[in-house]
Amino acid sequence: MTFALDCRMCGKSGIGAFIDGILPHMISTEHNFLLLGLDAAHKIPSLPQSVYEAKNVSLLPCGIGPFSIKETFFFPSYLAKKINACNAFISPYCNIPSGIHIPVFSTIHDIVFMDVALAGKAGTLARKLFYRHAIAKSKAIFTVSEFSRQRIIEKLHCKKPVYVVHSSVPEYLQEPLHPLPEKNDTIIFIGNIKRHKGLHTLVPAFEAFRSYCENQSLAVPRLLIVGEKNNFRTQDSELASLENARGVEFTGFVDNEKLKVLLSEAKILVQPSLYEGFGLPPMEALCCGTRAIVSDIPVFREVYDGLPVTYFKAGDAEDLTQKLLAVWKEKPLPPTKNRYSFSKTAEAMLSRLI
Repeated sequence: MTFALDCRMCGKSGIGAFIDGILPHMISTEHNFLLLGLDAAHKIPSLPQSVYEAKNVSLLPCGIGPFSIKETFFFPSYLAKKINACNAFISPYCNIPSGIHIPVFSTIHDIVFMDVALAGKAGTLARKLFYRHAIAKSKAIFTVSEFSRQRIIEKLHCKKPVYVVHSSVPEYLQEPLHPLPEKNDTIIFIGNIKRHKGLHTLVPAFEAFRSYCENQSLAVPRLLIVGEKNNFRTQDSELASLENARGVEFTGFVDNEKLKVLLSEAKILVQPSLYEGFGLPPMEALCCGTRAIVSDIPVFREVYDGLPVTYFKAGDAEDLTQKLLAVWKEKPLPPTKNRYSFSKTAEAMLSRLI
């Protein structure tokens, strides 16, 4: 069989990392693939050379951006014709080009914009319309957790099949550094800077923990935020105040090699999210031998069930401070084997297409 796969977000974070992860495993099967958006003249560094050289792969360059007006209403017929010659179209997100008439399988990783007030009414409505359009056009929906599956069914009144296929840790993080570096006095946070990520809980907890260490003449910790500082929503006074918090450092963009070192050296990763569709950083930390403290939201209870993470009450800075105090004193954690894999994700997705 031949499947068309939208690869226009390859090489980017978030959705792009998901595609980068599943793509090499998909093309290693006996099926043929038409890869929308990939061009041999402009190769993406995050993809292995095998993607461009595989005999069962055809590339379909496309300069039309996802979610653009041209994609939604005026997608070129010559591109749609090549896609429609395939058996099915796989969208790694909820955007589907116009003119696609073969079975469509789209992916909704979460519906955070419907569950959490992150955008204005117009932005929320636009996202809701994209979600519903994807459901209407799709034969089935993929998502990454049972939590997201239930939210999609409930909030979007989805009657189509919704299959859980999970996300996974990128391969470069699955093998720990040898030898493991010495732990330093760092707490690390990885993620984009949005209110539902819980930084307004983490920073006060860190400040209280830092003050305790100072008063007890202990090593003074630092909080390392891996993310672009200029992504802060400065109109939110709570988030804007992070710029002046003592001991808080911003890395800006870091490459994969540097991220692995930072994760391996940190004593604790904290994921204080109020909402996630899956939430990968704690699993990445565990693979690097770093302890993780996570909020007790339902999706983390699902994804990290049975794994050596420490839960704190979501949104409760005082409880997080107490967990930091407790975990800080614990011995380093040996690297944990990744529970999820993109090979299994690719296999689960393809099994629903055949």
